[in-house]
Amino acid sequence: MQKVLLKLKTNQFLFQQLVHRDFTKKYKRTVLGVAWSVLSPLLTLLVMNLIFGTLLGSDIEHYTIYLFSGQLVFSFFNESTNEGMTSLLNNAEIFTKVNVPKYMFLFSKNVSSLINFGITLCIYFLFVLINGIPITWKFLLLLYPIACLVVFNVGVGLILSAVYVFFRDIQYLYGIFTMLLMYMSAIFYSIETFPQIGRNLFLLNPVYVYIRYFRKIVIEGTVPSLWFHLIAAGYALIAFAVGFFIYKRKNHSFLYYV
Repeated sequence: MQKVLLKLKTNQFLFQQLVHRDFTKKYKRTVLGVAWSVLSPLLTLLVMNLIFGTLLGSDIEHYTIYLFSGQLVFSFFNESTNEGMTSLLNNAEIFTKVNVPKYMFLFSKNVSSLINFGITLCIYFLFVLINGIPITWKFLLLLYPIACLVVFNVGVGLILSAVYVFFRDIQYLYGIFTMLLMYMSAIFYSIETFPQIGRNLFLLNPVYVYIRYFRKIVIEGTVPSLWFHLIAAGYALIAFAVGFFIYKRKNHSFLYYV
């Protein structure tokens, strides 16, 4: 990890330019520009609230925040990993001519997604206040699932971007997978009606674990247990370790397939 940070520091200027490019490129030639970072999640929340609020939200306390929590975490994961998947191939013209760390392109995509997430998070806290939920010191603990999610996203992105170089169909398969994952993350419904074994199975979904952490702190006002913290960190570290191993092993092979 120290070697990675040293390489990033050496290529700091290029990394900053990549982050700036990735963030501005997303809203290039749009009338509202960066304002879409705020409008997009709000419009999605409005649509989902209209569709599912009456059907599924009547028995869920603070349903708007419940829904927003799920959408906030899942959107960050979805954007970060999808953008990261194509990061290597889309920057092939750079690393085939200049000797720079290839993972730097993925990291820049994640920083860009993190900026979008931070903007949406501010709107999320505003909705929390509007819904009459008091903001307490426990909200500081949200830094933990956010940090875990960042590491998890980077790990998954490393895996996807490496596989995408050799197997382009993964982009379409991953689109189907994320759609399935969205329905399996209890974003707009509660799992309380499921039997205990069914509720336990949801913990096999890392995205749900991070969503659940947000809901425990914000809506329930409770601090998750130690084992819940270990699960959240475990998913992040495993994903990052696997992604780092793949990159280290296939680093030289990328040049022959881009």
